[in-house]
Amino acid sequence: MAVSVKLDDSMRERIQSLAESKQRSPHWIMREAIRNYVEKEEARRRFDDATREALEEYNETGLHLTAEEVFSWMDTWGTDEESEAPPCHT
Repeated sequence: MAVSVKLDDSMRERIQSLAESKQRSPHWIMREAIRNYVEKEEARRRFDDATREALEEYNETGLHLTAEEVFSWMDTWGTDEESEAPPCHT
């Protein structure tokens, strides 16, 4: 798929400068930028989807942990007294 992107002179110069400093082509710089953006946005979408699912589950069951319970549990991580996750409650 061929795609045309219109860039202003300033952006073109910035891309060219980066390309020269990295000894890469401007095309490579733009592909990397697009790949990084797409990966970041896909991760954000997965996070948002998981958040919505967790909220739906909470609304259905009422099961939860308080922040204090989570932080207390996390404080045990990496210690000799590392504990299992506390049970959820209503």
